[in-house]
Amino acid sequence: MNKLNKILLATVIVLIIAFGVVLYWQKGGFEEEYSAVYMTTGDLYFGKLSHFPKTSLSDVWLLQRNANDTQNPFGISRFDKAFWGPEDKLNIDSKNIVWTTELKSDSALVKFFKNPSAADTQAQGQQSQELQNSTSTNK
Repeated sequence: MNKLNKILLATVIVLIIAFGVVLYWQKGGFEEEYSAVYMTTGDLYFGKLSHFPKTSLSDVWLLQRNANDTQNPFGISRFDKAFWGPEDKLNIDSKNIVWTTELKSDSALVKFFKNPSAADTQAQGQQSQELQNSTSTNK
């Protein structure tokens, strides 16, 4: 086998592998895990962390403090729903990251991130159940 044939064979093999990877990725493979990112500013963000080509989060959620609510002093909200209208991607200067951790795929937060409308329905159901319980005990 001469040198040109070896180069052509190697090129074909690389292209076949690359094509397979692209097909797998488009069919839902390589799903990014959710991570928590704690910043030097004290902010805690959740999302899909990527380090290439630069550190960024997509599908971003943030932890917010609710000073007026003693029952639930913290809440989670979508980053792109902020009043100033950001995109759902946050580029991060890696020098400002204190720590990061991946969230377990079966954690309550990840389930909420993947289906927030189901959590809203469940919360409404719990609220109506609590309301029914409080009215029945007041009778």
